[in-house]
Amino acid sequence: MMPMPLGMPEVALRLGLAAVLGGLIGLERDIHGRAAGLRTHLLVSLGSAVFMVLSVFVARSGQGGTFVADPGRIAAQVIAGIGFLGAGVIIKERATVRGLTTSACLWLVAGVGMAAGAGYPQVAVVTTAFALVGLVVLKAFERLYPKDYYRTIEITTGIGVSAADIIALMKAQKLTILSCGIKRDYVTRTSRITLGLRFFHKGVTDKRSHELFEVLEKSGLEIQRIEWRRL
Repeated sequence: MMPMPLGMPEVALRLGLAAVLGGLIGLERDIHGRAAGLRTHLLVSLGSAVFMVLSVFVARSGQGGTFVADPGRIAAQVIAGIGFLGAGVIIKERATVRGLTTSACLWLVAGVGMAAGAGYPQVAVVTTAFALVGLVVLKAFERLYPKDYYRTIEITTGIGVSAADIIALMKAQKLTILSCGIKRDYVTRTSRITLGLRFFHKGVTDKRSHELFEVLEKSGLEIQRIEWRRL
């Protein structure tokens, strides 16, 4: 059995700190319904801490506990390997990409775990605190200023309704038309007009849909069906 440069109480403290801090960040992701939540973040942080502790152990395996190897060699592979796990939580749906924040969180908790495992609890705690501020506080702050959003609206009308009429209504609402698709069904005598929209908005995004629905309903056009979704 190889001698350990650190006692088990110190090792347990480092691993426990990594698990708790990683779990805190994971809890925030779990609350928001993300696939990589509490357990995933906790395990990533704990695993990174284990690799960091092992790096220190292997590097100090010489006499007197002096460094005989680079303690960062194993740890460096953790950073490379975590990229594969992060890529697994990124989901692309049409033109929308989800999971980037969660992927960044996994990358971050790997660093938190490595800091705790290397014996720098202050670095691990401060990093976790900044991360939680960024995830919780800045999420609320983002609602305070307007920004560009992208949505698709699909409108089914009578075949006599012109797409130009629908586009004119959208432009009157200060919406930018990014794309336009038209499908006419001469059996059912209906037209389906699909518009890709961009708009500048502050607050709850999909409240904008209620305004557009009301405009279309009051337009006097033969509207049969409206669907609003992410682009």
